[in-house]
Amino acid sequence: MSAGTQKAAQAALAAEHAAVYGYGVVGGRVADGRRAEATAAYHAHRARRDALARTVRDLGGEPVAAQAAYALPFAVPDPAAAVRLAALLEDRVADVYSDLVRAAAGPLRREAADALREAAVRAVRWRGSGVPFPGLAERTAAGTGASAGTHANAGSDALHGTDVTNGTRARH
Repeated sequence: MSAGTQKAAQAALAAEHAAVYGYGVVGGRVADGRRAEATAAYHAHRARRDALARTVRDLGGEPVAAQAAYALPFAVPDPAAAVRLAALLEDRVADVYSDLVRAAAGPLRREAADALREAAVRAVRWRGSGVPFPGLAERTAAGTGASAGTHANAGSDALHGTDVTNGTRARH
């Protein structure tokens, strides 16, 4: 596997760490009727995170560690904000998995495509609508500010504060 594949897997792992953290917030704020959905998403992201850590090791890398805490992109004081956060988390996860689909081959590519699809479906469920090309459409809206799920923020600490998509942890 190439260095690009390892880098994309690390970015996906970082996004999964952020999603697990974010769903902890979502689960605490979402309405009772959607709590089971938040719990299922939390467990799905934990499972993907754990699988990606193994993948990164298999690719010869040291898995990026989760941060102790992440700065949220906006305040989450109520169930409506929790739903918005859940949709944003899924958009960001889909974005980095689209990079992994491009970088990987074979079974890893298939797994990344499955993860991209799952994130896109969850985003639609949270938001109530979808985007034509999950993981890609958000990038074209970056210049207009139309979407918060841009590539630059996909696995970044704009949920959290530093850019972890490129492994540099450079401040924005």
